[in-house]
Amino acid sequence: MPDMYVSVPYDANGAEGIDNEMVNKLPVAGTVSRNGVVAYDIPDTNEGYEKAKAELKNPLPTTEANLEKGKELYGIYCASCHGTKGDGNGVLSQRDKFNGIPNYADRELTPGNIYHVIMYGKNLMGSHASQLRYNERWQVVQYVEKLRSELK
Repeated sequence: MPDMYVSVPYDANGAEGIDNEMVNKLPVAGTVSRNGVVAYDIPDTNEGYEKAKAELKNPLPTTEANLEKGKELYGIYCASCHGTKGDGNGVLSQRDKFNGIPNYADRELTPGNIYHVIMYGKNLMGSHASQLRYNERWQVVQYVEKLRSELK
């Protein structure tokens, strides 16, 4: 079985490959190149933060399904620092790993600046853009807004 030891090399730009199909195919419609193209074009600056805060709106409808998914993701990525209620009293705060985690009710938050902070991070918080897909970020935003309204 020599094929198991020496694989058949295909020319990446060749016309024929497996089952006589082209090897180097075009990307699927709607995909975003990972070669320096950033789908989120608001910069990681103070001005960008303020722009997101003023202009960025949540494109997802507020539904129970979105809130449930947001709650699930919040529990995975956010609650350890921000607490299950959004009061800044998560397990890492309780164990004095991070101090000064803000209470959501103590800040002027909009969907735009919440999304922006998820994308880039702020202060001690790092970016969560690589952990959450586009819709998931907005679901977390919806859930944070819900927590914020319950804290007031």
